[in-house]
This record gives sequence, structure tokens and C-alpha cells, in this order.
Amino acid sequence: MQTADIRNKFYIHRSKVVTVILLFISFVSQAQSFLYARKNNPFYDEKRKITYGFLIGLHTTAYQVNYNDKFVTPAFDTLFAVTPEWKPGFSLGFIVNYRAHEFLDFRITPKVAFYEHSLIYRFTDGTSEKELVETTMVEFPMLVKYKSMRRGNVRMYMIGGIKPGIEASGKKEIENVSDQLEVTPFNLSLEAGLGFDLYFPLFKFSPEIRFSRGIINHLDNTTNKFGAALSRINTNTVTVYLLFQ
Repeated sequence: MQTADIRNKFYIHRSKVVTVILLFISFVSQAQSFLYARKNNPFYDEKRKITYGFLIGLHTTAYQVNYNDKFVTPAFDTLFAVTPEWKPGFSLGFIVNYRAHEFLDFRITPKVAFYEHSLIYRFTDGTSEKELVETTMVEFPMLVKYKSMRRGNVRMYMIGGIKPGIEASGKKEIENVSDQLEVTPFNLSLEAGLGFDLYFPLFKFSPEIRFSRGIINHLDNTTNKFGAALSRINTNTVTVYLLFQ
């Protein structure tokens, strides 16, 4: 039953992920017009070791859940599935980029990200209950950027690294509630993606798509009604970034 539910979950929500990917592809298609144009700012990458900028991120995110062994016991005989939903959000941040080599950069992009995660608890009597978790995370992605050779005003790159983040809103401490799904205030993710540097006369614009996978258990409270059926929660996020340097 659990396997079938997972297949159904991706079938229902994959359209949202596809929408994000198509948005990125539309940016990539615009890059073709830069390929054979007059070279803008031809020494941008060579004349500076450290460059700065800012970014805007649009993401869709969902939890991935693992059931507790207690889930198959009579204590949970009325609950037959916990289904994650994909939810949109956004982030704002800064870029500090260090050019280590002609084709290799090291990058830190501290940012504030606004997330919504939703779980639907489905019961055997046909009813369901939705639990929404809103978090504001201060994140510090530490990334390695591998670049291709510049062609005209376009340069493709791959990027990857780790992303630690800490919850900044403090809602749990302020509200002092325990009758909701509780997650840890810290998260750590692996990130990988690709993008294009587009060179303009006065700045560099980079559309980028990045996939993020949480590698630590984000579930905090396993004793209340929302956490007792679960043993683990991980985050999955797909983000389209617009970077300006």
C-alpha cells in the first residue's frame, strides 16, 4: 500500500516540478541569442578574483517521509497514508564568488528562504487532515562551480555543494505549542544544478536550476499525533535562481 501511494504522489505533483523545469528551459532558450553577438565585457572573469552579487530564488518543495514501525500496529489502524504536497516559496540572498581557476569557482550564497511544507493524513473512513509547516530558514550554501569555455556572451556551468540552514522565525518557542508537526531548527542538504552565465555590458546574469536533498532527519517530535506515525522526514527542493553579478 505504501509503495502504491508513493507512485501516486509523484504522479499527482510531478506537474509542478515540470513547470519549474520548463521555466528554466525558457531562460536557456534566450541564451542562444547571446552566442554569436558582440562580446560584452570580455575580461569580466579575468580581471577580478572576487565578485559579488545578489540572487532571487523561486522554489517548489516537499517532504519525503518514512513510516515508523508502529504505523502497521493496531494503534494506527485508522490512518492508512501520510502524503506530502509540493508547495511554492522563494528566497533572497547575496553572492560571494572566488575565482580559483579559469574553469573553477568557489561560491558562498547566504540567503533567507521562506518555505511551506504540507502533509496530508488520510484515514480509512475517507476523511483527511492537512498539517502545514511554515519555516523561515537562514541558509549558507557553500558551492563549487565548474565552468565551460566562454563562447560569445554565454558560458555554461555545473554547480554543487552543501547547504546548512537554521530556522530563524522562532515560532515554536514563541507559540509554545506541541499539537502540530514539529521539525528540527537545523537542516543540512546536498545541492547540485546547472546554469548559464549571460554577459551584458554592465553585469552578468545567470539563470540556474538547482536540486536540493536533505540528508539529516528533519523530524523533531515523534510523540504527538502528527509525528508518532513517522520515523524520518527529509526535504526535497527544486529551485530556479536568477543571479546578478
